[in-house]
Amino acid sequence: MPYVIRNSAGKIVQVIEESVSGAYETLPEDSPELQEYNEAREPGPHTLRMQLVETDQGMARLVDDLIDLLIAKHIIQFTELPPAAGAKYLQRQTKRKKLSAIDSLVDNDKALF
Repeated sequence: MPYVIRNSAGKIVQVIEESVSGAYETLPEDSPELQEYNEAREPGPHTLRMQLVETDQGMARLVDDLIDLLIAKHIIQFTELPPAAGAKYLQRQTKRKKLSAIDSLVDNDKALF
């Protein structure tokens, strides 16, 4: 069983495997208090999923840019992409070009004022 060290308010501040000065209390591994401490220190499945979702947009952009680079350097040809991947890539490229055109119009309008 792990040993715990508590602060003056009784909250667990450290968990260790061996008893040291100030760590005489043990808690079972399945203790709700110990699980709460571990969850606060190590993100749980929900937190990890949310962190992955937050990075998905950046990864999609990275993949787009990587495909652009590989095609530009003639390392791959667009037709070598699997059909589903090519279709998704084209959809994203079309939307990015439309958004870029809209952003250019907005920037031009701002310059007029």
